[in-house]
Amino acid sequence: MSEYSCYEQLGLKEDASFEEIQDARDRLMEEHSGDPKRVESIEAAYDEILMLRLKQRQEGKIKVPEGIRFPEKTTTIPTKIPTPPTQEAPAWLQNLLDTPSQPDILWPGGIFLGLSALTLFQPSSAPLALAVGVGFSLYFLNRKENKFGRAVTIAVISLTLGLVLGTPLGNLLHGSMGVLLSPDAIAAGFTFFAMWLATSFLR
Repeated sequence: MSEYSCYEQLGLKEDASFEEIQDARDRLMEEHSGDPKRVESIEAAYDEILMLRLKQRQEGKIKVPEGIRFPEKTTTIPTKIPTPPTQEAPAWLQNLLDTPSQPDILWPGGIFLGLSALTLFQPSSAPLALAVGVGFSLYFLNRKENKFGRAVTIAVISLTLGLVLGTPLGNLLHGSMGVLLSPDAIAAGFTFFAMWLATSFLR
């Protein structure tokens, strides 16, 4: 099959683009799908054109843009989106914070909740309950890192913060809002909450 006749078979000019060649082939194949001989001649013409184009490219008669291989197919290079650097917490904070398991949250929570309930029903037992709470706080904190001095420091700080913040809160709730609970019971409950936070999420 001559060069002219293969282009003529597909109804194309010699300078047709690859897209035009492929479109013509697909269109003719669909039109003559019931005629095996015609389909065969269309395929043969298409193959002949591809071979001619390849030969012309090898001889330098067809200039193909850099990075494109025959048949012409554009390739898109995905652009990399720079990811912002993640800011890590300071080392001292990482050493202080803990990621507790569920039992490490629930066990201290249950104990401090029980001590809070005791002070609600027996306000006079608040000092004893706080002392027991400090003991449990020391136990749970020391169990994590086995550093007793550090456990004592965290337990004392949580006790102090709880009392410093809980006492005025108890007075405020009891005085202005008419809460039936005693100020000491409210302060103790807040302190147990502070102890639970420290025991569960610090180490």
